[in-house]
Amino acid sequence: MDRLTEVAAGVLVATSEVFVTTSTVVTGRDGGCLVIDPALTLSDLRLLAADLAAAELRPVAGFASHAHWDHILWCRELGGVPRYAAQRAVAAADRSRDTLIAEVSKTAPGHDLDLFGRLDPLGPESAYIPWDGPDAFVVTHDGHAPGHSAIFLPQTGTLVAGDMCSDIEIPLLDLAQPDPVGDYQAGLERLAALPVRQVVPGHGAVGDAAEFRRRVAADLAYLDQLRRGHDPRDQRLTVDWLIEEHDLQVHHLCG
Repeated sequence: MDRLTEVAAGVLVATSEVFVTTSTVVTGRDGGCLVIDPALTLSDLRLLAADLAAAELRPVAGFASHAHWDHILWCRELGGVPRYAAQRAVAAADRSRDTLIAEVSKTAPGHDLDLFGRLDPLGPESAYIPWDGPDAFVVTHDGHAPGHSAIFLPQTGTLVAGDMCSDIEIPLLDLAQPDPVGDYQAGLERLAALPVRQVVPGHGAVGDAAEFRRRVAADLAYLDQLRRGHDPRDQRLTVDWLIEEHDLQVHHLCG
């Protein structure tokens, strides 16, 4: 796992070698910090906790962008703090718990399953994460997964995008929904309207404002091709599992 690097004032990112998965830390008052989507192996999480302790930072809250197994991880070293998610994401995690446990046990065994996916739902009127630190605006939609949420930090213009706005992944749709392309496009358009100065995707590299706009344009172009019944040719289709997901989306939407 790459160690924590400051990408904006008070915003730290570490990247796991597995799936190029990012963990984001936002520093608050008196050494408190917000931990978003910590991942991915148990050793990654323990290293993250050790690095926070070495920097005299202590988690006071966590946040899960959505209820896929690699975004609802935790370890005891990170502490017993509230771990927030949107209500629809919490419901999805509870509903699919057995499947999620099977997925994490297969791909990243060893995690404490008593802590896995134990999320606290944000209230229906909650626009911000309730913590003692910089404003963390929650942008919830149903693109990619039910209740998928990005976090926008207006003080630095940082968008922690969850599983969207990636330089290495195509839009991955929730094909169980009636309008997966429309859901994803609506979510992407909400993010695109924000004054983003840097973007942190759930998988991939941090990008500046110009790179964020490039990724949004690439994702919208991909979605437009699917909506037209075409098979998009996207330069991010470079690994087998992603090509398989792409083929599944094309088959489902284009026949």
